[in-house]
Amino acid sequence: MSVLKLLFERLANWERPTESEDRDESINPLIDYLQRNPEGRIIHRWVHYFDIYHRHFARFRGEPITIVEIGIFNGGSLPMWKEYFGPASTIVGVDINPGCERFAEPGVEIVIGDQGDRSFLTSLAQRYSDIAILIDDGGHQMHQQVATFEELYPRMRADGVYLCEDTHTSYMAEFGGAFRDPNTFIELMKSLVDRLHAFHSPTPDVLRPDDFTLSTDSMHFYDSVVVIEKRQRTAPPHSGVFGKLPEFTYVAASVSGT
Repeated sequence: MSVLKLLFERLANWERPTESEDRDESINPLIDYLQRNPEGRIIHRWVHYFDIYHRHFARFRGEPITIVEIGIFNGGSLPMWKEYFGPASTIVGVDINPGCERFAEPGVEIVIGDQGDRSFLTSLAQRYSDIAILIDDGGHQMHQQVATFEELYPRMRADGVYLCEDTHTSYMAEFGGAFRDPNTFIELMKSLVDRLHAFHSPTPDVLRPDDFTLSTDSMHFYDSVVVIEKRQRTAPPHSGVFGKLPEFTYVAASVSGT
């Protein structure tokens, strides 16, 4: 069954509230948008992506933020993002196809360039110096995904969200991928899990906190999607003891070594 057929079946089985009803907050607003705009420009996504978007992006709705989406294809997602984030947001669509310039409108800016070109990515970060959300839905080639992450993630705002989709291409030869090939995007992400935990490393000569450790709050792995949420961490995490009445005492060393 095709992705679009699955999406349309999901939409067909969902009943939109009438104008007199309060909007059900459990309904994903992105699915609501798709239901209300069946004649809009094509949006081609794996269906489960929409819940991932809403889970990580909802806190930015209504805020004056900059969202960059690399790879805009038919431009269908641009008005979706504009409605979802609200009129205070700036949506930036990036694509290698000059024909995408026709999708520009108030609140939606189009930049033409190659995401595999690191100098272009640097210029993009200089032009938009306060990116809150970056969505990589570009060419999905390994060198493109890796370059985009390495050049743009460090330059995003301190509480930003980086989302790379279609990461299953890390396993496909036509995109430069292969299972456990060290040059793939997914293998790069696996190495970052170690760096996220670097505060706890007992061997600082092998693993010590770096810029990624100090700027990253969490990493989320989904089928075909990786999400990284930023947050400044200026000191190692600390534990706490809560409550006063112990139910038992340790008979062996705890995980803290005490």
